[in-house]
Amino acid sequence: MARGLAEAFVKRGPIRTIGVVGMGYVGIPAAALFADVPRYSRVWGFQRDSATSGYKIAMLNRGESPLGGDEPGLAALIQRVVAAGKFSCTADFSRIASCDAVTLAIQTPFLDPSDLLPDFSALEEGIRLTGRHLSEGTLVVIESTVTPGTTAGTARRILEEESGMVAGRDFGLAHAPERVMVGRLIRNLQEHDRVVGGIDDASTARACDLYSPILAKGRIIPMSATAAEVEKTAENTFRDLQIAAANQLALYCEAMGVNFYDVREGIASLKEEGVTRAILWPGAGVGGHCLTKDTYHLERGVKVCGGDLDWPEGEKSLFLSARAINNFMPMHMFHLTRDGLARAGKEVAGSRVAILGWAFIADSDDSRNTPSEVFRDLVVSEGAEVDVHDPWVKEYSGLEISPDLDRAITGADAVAVFTGHREYRALDPLHLKRLTGKAHPVIVDGRNIVDPDAFIPHGWIYKGIGRGDKNGHAIVEGR
Repeated sequence: MARGLAEAFVKRGPIRTIGVVGMGYVGIPAAALFADVPRYSRVWGFQRDSATSGYKIAMLNRGESPLGGDEPGLAALIQRVVAAGKFSCTADFSRIASCDAVTLAIQTPFLDPSDLLPDFSALEEGIRLTGRHLSEGTLVVIESTVTPGTTAGTARRILEEESGMVAGRDFGLAHAPERVMVGRLIRNLQEHDRVVGGIDDASTARACDLYSPILAKGRIIPMSATAAEVEKTAENTFRDLQIAAANQLALYCEAMGVNFYDVREGIASLKEEGVTRAILWPGAGVGGHCLTKDTYHLERGVKVCGGDLDWPEGEKSLFLSARAINNFMPMHMFHLTRDGLARAGKEVAGSRVAILGWAFIADSDDSRNTPSEVFRDLVVSEGAEVDVHDPWVKEYSGLEISPDLDRAITGADAVAVFTGHREYRALDPLHLKRLTGKAHPVIVDGRNIVDPDAFIPHGWIYKGIGRGDKNGHAIVEGR
């Protein structure tokens, strides 16, 4: 079968026209980079003309980026490839028939992680539309993070049903997971190594050929499709585990009255050949689309792929425990806020709380699965009034976000910093205190960007994640 597919690729000829299904944080920069490659003649971005995301089509075709936040190089790249006539966005999926390769980058969330059942509806729709218009000799690549076994299982089945062709004989199929972070999309796609796994050798080789031209520094790492799926889910699971380790240590440091950041510096200083003690940073919570659900894909993959897992009896998954710790951090921010208010002689009920930052990551408008929302719901449920400020996020369903920092702070009993936006790194404690109108306002630092020694002398009550050395400070009659 591999020989038949190799022959189908030869008959098709070199990859010239590429389709990218899903115009989001992954699909848009990938499509623009493909279009900037001289040997690729045309790139089509496929986007449903829906009420929520159809606006992207017109924006992209005008050479404008619909992604907010600070994305170096992306806007100029889109403008260049559109002006050159090499990239267009369309809702007409029939154009897939002209594509030599099609990539799919569509979100795969879990609506209820407890049942380990992902919502593949959007991805499956994209796969069906692709299969419906697939032509012989085309390569299909799933870039979405999926449960191990999905590419060779569900994706293959749907493509074969819709196309009437056979994967591995009539068309190629591979998994090449995205490895990008908001705020550095172009750089990540060009510089990170690219994991590529086909359902057979011919598909793997064709996918390697597809991605090689956009890599400026990174290398291609070939493997099987299922191994590539495990790699991506494990990659994010390990990062989530590292964050959870930092968060747990920060909670320990608070309980023991010491400064986590002093401890971290000491740990990270131990370096010699074969030895590293690198440690990440704690924080107010983990958000975004990837880390919040990829652990569940990895856990589910063990069940889907049908292997017997040898495991210590009665022990919980280390990875799921890490998820629980990271999910707890917005609750810990609530506890810090409650305790800070109590030191000021107030309860959460009836207090006014200002949340600084709705995006889950600094200097971005990406608010998917933001921990700020968990915190907001907690303080509201306890009877507090909430104001939200974010200089990057302009709107969010069911929420009013103030673009005016002073307005959000005015009258606040407590200020909770959830995002490390550059705008929050030089907050003026005296100015903010005047805005609050309180003798002892509370500031809760969830991202280690507030200098407690600058705030405490002005009468602020400070609480910070990992700051056991400061969280019980003497309250100063501020000036």
